[in-house]
Amino acid sequence: MIINRDDAAREAAMKTAEAMVAAAVTAPKGHGLDNLLAVIVTGEDKDRLAGHMRDIYEETGADFFNRDAGCVDASHCVVLLATKDEPILLDNCGYCGHPDCAANRAAGASCAFNITDLGIAVGSAVSVCADNRIDSRIMFSAGKAALRMGIFDDSVRVCYGIPLSTYAKSNFFDREPGAVLR
Repeated sequence: MIINRDDAAREAAMKTAEAMVAAAVTAPKGHGLDNLLAVIVTGEDKDRLAGHMRDIYEETGADFFNRDAGCVDASHCVVLLATKDEPILLDNCGYCGHPDCAANRAAGASCAFNITDLGIAVGSAVSVCADNRIDSRIMFSAGKAALRMGIFDDSVRVCYGIPLSTYAKSNFFDREPGAVLR
């Protein structure tokens, strides 16, 4: 069997995406509670994600949504990491800026522990990309589009997307709005 470089590189990106999910899942969690969600998006679902990013660009005029959609188009897959919006119920913690979890809920705020746990998980995931020399970029825009797509249920308010690519030149640098580099 002969495996060409493009197929080998694409397979490496997919294996890395799986390892990223494992790294995110095993990252430390505040108070030992796991509110992290993770999925890998490929194929038509990845195309739909990029389409939602372009829709947000059209609605808001925020150019980076269009630019980032081009990067998603040129990527093999996108790892989505999100957190459920569920307070971890520490008595009077106040880390979110509210006196307790009930006040947090009443204000429509997010639990600081969940957001911090998500950040640690994202850091763990992208370190796997770096260790495997796979190009990636953390994208708020892809996460927002994933929420719009309904990939996660209503318990999720914060998500980040991490597209992966393995081309001779990274499609995440020198980006032009809507450009697709391969």
